[in-house]
Amino acid sequence: METSPEILYRHVENIFPVFRSITGRGIRQTLEYISDQTTDFQIHHVASGTRVLDWTVPDEWNVNSATIRRTNGEIVIDWARCNLHLVHYSIPIHARVSRTELEKHLHWLPDQPDLIPYRTSYYNHDWGFCLSARQRAQLTDEEYDVDIRTELGPGHLSYGEVLIPATHPLNEKADEVLFSVHCCHPSLANDNASSIAIAIELIRNLRNMPCRHLSYRFLFIPGTIGSITWLARNRHILQHVRHGLVMSCLGDDGSPTYKQSRQGNAAIDRYAAHLVETRWGGRVVPFEPYGYDERQYCSPGFNLPVGCLMRSPNGQFAQYHTSADNLDFVTPAGLYASFCFITDLVMMIEKDFLPRSLFPYGEPQLGRRGLYKAIGGGDEDAGGAKFDQMTLLWTLNLADGGHSLLDIAIRADKPFAAVAAAADALTQAGLLAQRSG
Repeated sequence: METSPEILYRHVENIFPVFRSITGRGIRQTLEYISDQTTDFQIHHVASGTRVLDWTVPDEWNVNSATIRRTNGEIVIDWARCNLHLVHYSIPIHARVSRTELEKHLHWLPDQPDLIPYRTSYYNHDWGFCLSARQRAQLTDEEYDVDIRTELGPGHLSYGEVLIPATHPLNEKADEVLFSVHCCHPSLANDNASSIAIAIELIRNLRNMPCRHLSYRFLFIPGTIGSITWLARNRHILQHVRHGLVMSCLGDDGSPTYKQSRQGNAAIDRYAAHLVETRWGGRVVPFEPYGYDERQYCSPGFNLPVGCLMRSPNGQFAQYHTSADNLDFVTPAGLYASFCFITDLVMMIEKDFLPRSLFPYGEPQLGRRGLYKAIGGGDEDAGGAKFDQMTLLWTLNLADGGHSLLDIAIRADKPFAAVAAAADALTQAGLLAQRSG
């Protein structure tokens, strides 16, 4: 089954209603869904209280119900109607409170009166409700009955992982590409469900790739505490992470935004920047120690080459962390464009190498090798990608063992795919080899 915009959107529809948090039944339900769509998917459970770096795995939190009622029994706010209504990690409470006391525990958006915000209180034992400003304005009674039935106690933090191994016979170092997706938000379609959907289809496509030079590891984790937990448990494999990408907010129609790794000039930064700036019309922004899990992978002790790919960046679109981040906000076209961007990125990672000319003294004779037509006859198709005469000549000229295909593409101002096609044609003609060592 080939990936299509409709398939991606269907995943979002299926994932969207699930009530997720950093622990609990919802995140496990989401991981089970991913497992059903893929193969060799592992779900890990880490006990509450486990020390992970400078953090401790928190108690597990589950919700049974949460309401605000008038004293006559009428329900005015109900978590069952919208799972954004409850502040995450709210402690249980069953009490009649004054309106003044209730308002200390309410969250709303004065500038977006019809929207319900998403709020959390993971590490501060408190309770609260999120509601629209219009709903808040209707709370005019002197007292209300608050009933929050949650369970907070020892349990587990759960995360999912899949490793797709390299298949190329020359891969001896087991270098990896790391994809990281947070899956702890409730009904937010762009900021969570979109990246999960795309990652599912990337896994399927990578498994069907006939020759993989690198291994691909996908993590589906709760934000912050999930990446910290994985890093604490997997220090022995971090040396193999050659490229990494955090995926977030990938389903809307904004242009791609790539946030650089802390290194700033890692290979993943250069690949993504080349794609963003030459093909996809997006933008590159520098690293900052705020955002998603890239700040954990890029903490100074690890300093992994991990960037972050978004469409509209977190916190910079009106729907962010509100009830407007729904199934109407994400689009099949936006999802599919993000999927195609990442598959282009994978192609670059897989195809790039340091070419070395086998005939570096003078220009080799191309006509007797079947390449003269490419020089004199315009574009030549090679394996689905086209290259022109200047692309071929630049590839030959810079094939000195010190320039990668990406270096050549940048220097020649040519698409990477065209340079890769030209290099393939030159290799088949016996004119290029990969630099050894």
